[in-house]
Amino acid sequence: MIDKMSVRRAALVAVALAALAVSCGTTPEPDRPATGPGTAATTTAPEAGTTTAEPTAAPGAAATSTPTGELAPAPGEKVRDAFATLQATLYDSCAADCAYFLGRVHKELQELDGAMKADPKGPGHFPEPIQKIAELNEALAGDSSYENLKKHEKLLIGTRDFINTWMQGHPDDYR
Repeated sequence: MIDKMSVRRAALVAVALAALAVSCGTTPEPDRPATGPGTAATTTAPEAGTTTAEPTAAPGAAATSTPTGELAPAPGEKVRDAFATLQATLYDSCAADCAYFLGRVHKELQELDGAMKADPKGPGHFPEPIQKIAELNEALAGDSSYENLKKHEKLLIGTRDFINTWMQGHPDDYR
């Protein structure tokens, strides 16, 4: 005979597995209230072969879908994201892997430049950073080889540091 404690354990395991399946199969949406035990909303998994609606972006943002169906950042978020990845290089140096480090700083600066130029506020909103990156690109003359980046290391790192300082003075552009 099955006792009440075994039934409760089995039910608890089933509920935990169902919650795990739901939480692993969904993407959180910032403007949607959380659901779970104790809330009135219920969630069901979509049937195979069906599609679900895309989550909506923040008001005023123009998010686009990527080929994988994920939302790409809205233009204003691209500057924030690119600046965050550039900031991640602040405590790195050539000590461990100089070629990787310089290549990464260069890549992050180029991505930030593109994000600033595509921002809804317009490139005129970021004149100094865009100008500094243009000066760097002119000095590099299209050559992003390790040898050329090493030759221009001071300018490369100086550009990164200038932009970091400039952006710190414009917190609305990255928060």
